[in-house]
Amino acid sequence: MKAVEGKVIISVDHESKNSYTFEGGLKIRLERNWNNLNKRETHPVNAIVIDGDGLKEGSEILIHPNMTHDSYKINNYASLSGEIEGSDIKYYSVPVEQCYAWFDEEWKPLKGFDFALRVFRPYDGLLDGIEPKVMPDILYATTGEFKGKIVHTLKSCDYEIIFQGRQGREESIIRFRHFPGEDHEREEVIAVREDLTELLNKGKLLVGLTPISAKTIV
Repeated sequence: MKAVEGKVIISVDHESKNSYTFEGGLKIRLERNWNNLNKRETHPVNAIVIDGDGLKEGSEILIHPNMTHDSYKINNYASLSGEIEGSDIKYYSVPVEQCYAWFDEEWKPLKGFDFALRVFRPYDGLLDGIEPKVMPDILYATTGEFKGKIVHTLKSCDYEIIFQGRQGREESIIRFRHFPGEDHEREEVIAVREDLTELLNKGKLLVGLTPISAKTIV
């Protein structure tokens, strides 16, 4: 199969997220769809490239969880290709802008995206055990043009991809949209915060995915 312009043809294992592998190799099943309406947590986002947008065939990528909707599905592919009907692996043709990252020894952002961590302001009062407070619409870029800097974004640009890691356990990456050198309508970075970056470099701010994992970079 060959993808048309602006599309990527992928295969998705619908059971890829429904397991957990312990360090000793023991694998158990997770029923993610039970009493959970958050599609980012329940729907598969790991996919394998068949063709499209210059991506290497067989590459693993991360997609938007809504991309496994039937409207993107390549129907009857299994019967026409001789594959086993009823398989958990399905085929889709999805917009390239809904493909976020690809794996090449480590996860790397695809065109139009960069990775980041959340920025937290630590509690400086007298009480113990108070978690740091996340700073809304503020991200610490870990890839791309602004790597190592704190950026200010538009509202609600902190998008966490929840996927099945290479070790068989849940992992997360925060992605935001950025188009270096372009006046793009979907650009999400509106300013570089040199003042906050300076505070971070002095150890006065924390970065991480959650308040528990947040730490200084010094």
